[in-house]
Amino acid sequence: TKKAKPGFAANKDTVALGEKIYRGGIAERNIPACAGCHSPTGAGIPSLYPRLGGQHAEYVETQLLAYRGGTRNNSAQMTGIAAKLNDREIKAVSDYLTGLR
Repeated sequence: TKKAKPGFAANKDTVALGEKIYRGGIAERNIPACAGCHSPTGAGIPSLYPRLGGQHAEYVETQLLAYRGGTRNNSAQMTGIAAKLNDREIKAVSDYLTGLR
């Protein structure tokens, strides 16, 4: 499996939490692993799930917040997932993805 390169992450303190959520989800809150749809490498599945690996943290964070806030609504699945994530978890996943190459 590919590991995120912490040097690319904006906040190294959150990378471990982001990796945990991306790879394993948060079972006790019914949050699935991001990797289940977006692939372990972050490459996504063309025409189904977008590539997330290497995306700018700010972009990912903005999109997750938009899903959570209801201003982006093109995916009921992502809206439901983002609604369960708190700000710290969204930031952590965003930081992790920046270094996933």
